[in-house]
Parts: sequence; C-alpha cells; structure tokens
Amino acid sequence: MNRAVAISLGLALILTLRPPVARAADDATVAPSFDGGKSVWHDNFDRYDFVMDEQTLAITPFKAPEGERFGVRDPAKGQRRCIVIAPKTAAPGNPWSWQGCYWDHQPQAEVELLRRGFHIAYISANATLKPGKEWDAWYQFLTEKHGLSKRPAFIGMSRGGEYASTWATNHPDRVACIYADNPGGNPEMLSKLGDLARNDVPLLHVCGSIDPILGRYSMVIEAIYQQLGGRISTMTKDGAGHHPHSLRDPTPIADFIEESVKATRPVTPDFAGEKFTRSAYYSIQSAYREFPKEGTFITCRGPRFTECYDRVGFQLPGVKGAISVLVPKTAAAGKPWVYRAEFVSRDAVVDLALLAKGFHIVTGPVSYNDDNLSLQHWNAVYHHLIDQGFSKRPVMEGAARSAGEAYAWAIENPEKVSCVYAENSLKQACRCYTFAAASIPHSTPALARWNRNTKSLARTSPPSSSKAKAITRSPPMIPRRSSILFSPHSNRRSARQIRRSPEHTSAQTGNAAAAGRSRTWVCGPDRSLVHARSSGGTRASIPLSERSPSDPVRSSPRRYGW
Repeated sequence: MNRAVAISLGLALILTLRPPVARAADDATVAPSFDGGKSVWHDNFDRYDFVMDEQTLAITPFKAPEGERFGVRDPAKGQRRCIVIAPKTAAPGNPWSWQGCYWDHQPQAEVELLRRGFHIAYISANATLKPGKEWDAWYQFLTEKHGLSKRPAFIGMSRGGEYASTWATNHPDRVACIYADNPGGNPEMLSKLGDLARNDVPLLHVCGSIDPILGRYSMVIEAIYQQLGGRISTMTKDGAGHHPHSLRDPTPIADFIEESVKATRPVTPDFAGEKFTRSAYYSIQSAYREFPKEGTFITCRGPRFTECYDRVGFQLPGVKGAISVLVPKTAAAGKPWVYRAEFVSRDAVVDLALLAKGFHIVTGPVSYNDDNLSLQHWNAVYHHLIDQGFSKRPVMEGAARSAGEAYAWAIENPEKVSCVYAENSLKQACRCYTFAAASIPHSTPALARWNRNTKSLARTSPPSSSKAKAITRSPPMIPRRSSILFSPHSNRRSARQIRRSPEHTSAQTGNAAAAGRSRTWVCGPDRSLVHARSSGGTRASIPLSERSPSDPVRSSPRRYGW
C-alpha cells in the first residue's frame, strides 16, 4: 500500500474514533434540567420547588402545598424554600434572574425575562431570613450542578433591594447587574459599593418621587456610586410613593437586564499599559419624560439615558501622579485630544460635547507632594500619547487657576498647541503677559470677575501677533418673583446683587430714599443683613431675620452681577 495513502487512512481512523469536543457556545445553549416538585407558574412556565436544610445546606425536591398557586409561603423552622422557573427555550449562556424578596409581587419583569430565555430563581427571604450561607449554597446549586450562568442578574423590591445589594457587595464578581425598586439599605452594604463599581456592575433604580425612603437609600446609593465611577441609572416616577413597585410595561427593566448580561468587557486602550483602572463617565443631567403606559412622567438620569464613556487611569514610569483619559466611543480622524489639569466633573458640557465629536480628554499628572505642575512630567505624558497615535497639537483647556496651568504649558510649547479654551482664567496663575509671543488662538468665556484677568490677557495680545479672542457671557436673568438669592461662593469681596425696579420703592422697605430711584440689594458675607443703597446714595440695612414675609424682595428683569 502506498505510504501516503496509509497515513491518510490512519489519520481518518484516529479522527473518527476520537471523542467529540463540545464547544462552549453549544454547551451554553443546553437547557439545564431540574428534579424539583413540578407545577405551573404564570403563562404556563414550568416551576420547580426545593427545600433547603439550614444546618446541612442540603437541597431536596419539594412539592408545593395545595392552594399556594404562584406564590410561596414561609418555610418551616430550620428550612428555606427554593424555587426555579424555567423558560420554554433557554437563552445562550443560561442567564438567570435572582429575586431578592417578596416572591410573585409585581412579577411582570420576571415574566418578560422568561420570554427572553432567562431562568428565574428565589430563596426564602423576609425580615429574619437574610442573605447568608444559605444564599451561597443556593448559588452553588444552580451554577455548578445545573449550569446556570456564573453572574446572575438581581431583582429586588424594597427589602429585596437591600438583600440583593448585600449579597452582591459580598460577591461583586458574581453579579451581572442589579435592578432595585424603591430599595432599602444598610451601612455595611453602602460601605462596600466600591467593590461593585470596580467590577463594573450596572445598577438601575426605579423609585417613587414621594417614597419616604428615597432620600435615605436610593439617592445616597446613586451619589456614592457616581462618585466611585460606577454606572447607575434612575427612573423616578412623578407623584408615586413606595407602592406600586415595578413598571406596568417592564420592557425598560428587561432591556437593562438583558443588555447587562450580554455586555462584554471593552478592549484595553494601548496607551494604558498593563496596570490601569477603568470607571464610567457620563452626564448626570435629568430628563423629564412622559410614559403613557405608566400614566405619569418619569425623571430619567444616568447611562441608560445618555452616552457613557470609559475613564481610564494609568501611570508612567518616572512621572509623579496619575493620568486620566476619557475615551470617546469612536476617535475622530487624527485622534484629537484635550490636555487639562483639573478633574473633569460630570457637568462639564464642553468636554461632553467634545467626547461626542471623538476627542479624548486627558487630565495630566499632578503630584501629591508639589503644589505646582511639573513641565518635565507633562512633556513626558505628551510624548507618550503622541507615540500612541494622538494628535501632535492638543487643545489646552482649564478654568480659573487651572486655566493658568494650560496657558503656562502652551507658552512653553507654542508649536505643540492647536488652541486654548479657558473659563475665568486667573492672571496670577499663568504668566499671561508673555502669552502674545506664543501666537496661539484662544477663547475665554467670562462668567464672573472676568474683567481684570481676561481684559489684561487680551491687552497683552496685539492683533498682529496673536489670535486672542475674548467671549463674554452675561449672567442669567433673575425671575420677577424671587426671594433673596445667595451665592455659594459668598465671601468678603463678593456678594450677589439684586437690582430693584423703580416701582419697588421706599414705601415697601421703610427707607427714606425718594420714590422712583432704583436700589441695589446686597446679601452680606455673613448672610445676616440685607443692605440697600439707592441711586441717590442713601443707604439702609435690615436684618434678614426681621424682613417681613409680606414685603418680599422682588426684582425686575434686569441683569445682576458680582
């Protein structure tokens, strides 16, 4: 026999006799089977009941009592009731949802998830049956013995929201997402939210605007999670209290859970290196939207309702301080970027607009031990980024003294800057008298106390040698019916002034100034006196606490300033 033919026949025989290798995708689509007591749940989905012994953690089949129907009763002492609802066809990966408490209460979200191929699971929970080793055993039973996903989605209403977050914060790497409805909380859970944020676990809170625990828990969780760089979206139903839970149309909830389960980790940017941190950046602006199916308006906020970007932090050898980069969804041609010194807040509308246009936003390194920025270290970051394909001429950006740092770097590297955008730049921070030699275009929207700094900057930039441009923006109008307005930045040098129209005269204030003369009201730094000065020079002061409610301070639709 020809040797080549013999080898071919031998290989064919080996491949035929070799046992098949199951692919992960194929395994993921195989629906698990359960041997618990079988019954029927909503929409004829199969229900399987089990009972767990609290001492041994053994889980055995259990037949639901007559008359229990879709619900579940409290277990016998020393036991926990366990339930699994199976879909008609399991979705790839065998995803599942874990109900934290109050089984079968407003189950429309679970029914919708069953239609999408999710399994639904529950273990007894009430005021005394809290998450513990029993929950760990139930998780192990479902994932290891029956092949459900290692990262379930949690659904928790009221106490169930607290229990779901409690177990999740203790096992942050085993959670896909949490939908909490008017959730409760506890100090230990709040202290561990950072672990969830670091594992990028998205949260969705659906709450009522007059729910008595809204400010105690949900709003606290939202504030903490945002500051930690976690993704949390909220839907606050106008005029709703603690009940009813959920939404009549559960589509937004089911979409959130399904998309969170399917989400994949983004690719690590080349500029970040091996060690880096990743968090979420998004606007916290609220949107007031009508939901006809809910019969109300809902205030929506968070990454479910606005674009969400990655904030990547990393360090470079020899550079003191971390570098932070906000990464756009798709980089614009030429990979343009912004170089700045201060942390980018969530209401930075200019940076949000630039991210939408494909700009990277880079916060340069600031040392913990030095008050000033290091030119050497900032130059090192610049060269590192352009080596990674970033544009060679970034936009310099900053506000107040941070704008001075932007100007300073631009002055030292005029050929490496495309333009400077500054808000309320302070002259004493930036050596701006030499700025004209740089010939760099810049624009400065002035909001307050702008004349002394921005005008001096413009004067030192002759038209023949610079493209300097100052853009002034007037302060907002005061409403006609307004009480005294205090500035959050009140100090001995500044106070908010409210100008009064001629029709509001001394007849109302008791001042002796002639009628028809306008007045300037100034809230003092100690916020205890209201000072009035007429156009004729007469002055008067009245204690704020003694101002009569029948004599409110009203303003004409004129501009006010600092």
